[in-house]
Amino acid sequence: MNRIDTTFSTLAAQGRKALVGFLTAGDPDHDTSLAILRQACAAGLDVVELGVPFSDPTADGPVIQRASQRALKTGASLSRTIALAAELRRAADTPIVLFSYYNPIFKYGLARTAKEAAAAGVDGMLVVDLPPEEAGPLAAALGPFGIHLIRLAAPTTTPERLRKLATGAGGFLYLITRLGVTGTGGLDFEAVKRHAAEVRAAVPLPVCLGFGISSGEDAATLAPLADGIVVGSALVSLVERHAATPGELPAIVAAKVRELRAGADRTSLRRTP
Repeated sequence: MNRIDTTFSTLAAQGRKALVGFLTAGDPDHDTSLAILRQACAAGLDVVELGVPFSDPTADGPVIQRASQRALKTGASLSRTIALAAELRRAADTPIVLFSYYNPIFKYGLARTAKEAAAAGVDGMLVVDLPPEEAGPLAAALGPFGIHLIRLAAPTTTPERLRKLATGAGGFLYLITRLGVTGTGGLDFEAVKRHAAEVRAAVPLPVCLGFGISSGEDAATLAPLADGIVVGSALVSLVERHAATPGELPAIVAAKVRELRAGADRTSLRRTP
């Protein structure tokens, strides 16, 4: 069974919610990035979203954009991201999702990406700018390796569109909590609660909420509304703020993960039928 499926099944049986953490591969450099990822997994991440640095993002906010630029300056690429995933897999059994735009994957080659990702122990792939109408070739490449193609849904996504997104997808559905780009703050919790309930009723996959989650309190408020939460900018911003002391970064990020994990566990409830 895919590690993502196993993780969500285990958490559901425990009445707990998934903590999914996004970190940019190679930020601030390859070795420090690996050390951060290892400690973040040990601190309580249930799923790692490993961001492939890209020069022309459309959904990422300024924090993640700057992280991509830092990583690209040190030689980060799709191939090096896959190599980083392989190194992380040797140290942790945590599910790994490659988080990318389509351009790097298309240029590298769909079959090559799928084969190398599988060999590295990658469990899922989330491609921000690839709609389901255009996802057939990538899905076909990933399918034989059992790698899930994970989809995004927006606050404006209609029920009909949600069903289309879920067709052929796997792992979990990433439900964006607000309009705009990645970043923290600005959430209307009541609106998120209503929309999350609608989405969970329409989609058979686990649903994880992302965008705007930055603290243990946010985690405690949002975790009960879905099957998990996704935190990205709040972790990546720590790397930026403490870049002058890279040796301290793994412990700093791990402490944030523990805060988020404690928040998510504080009010986690079993998913209602």
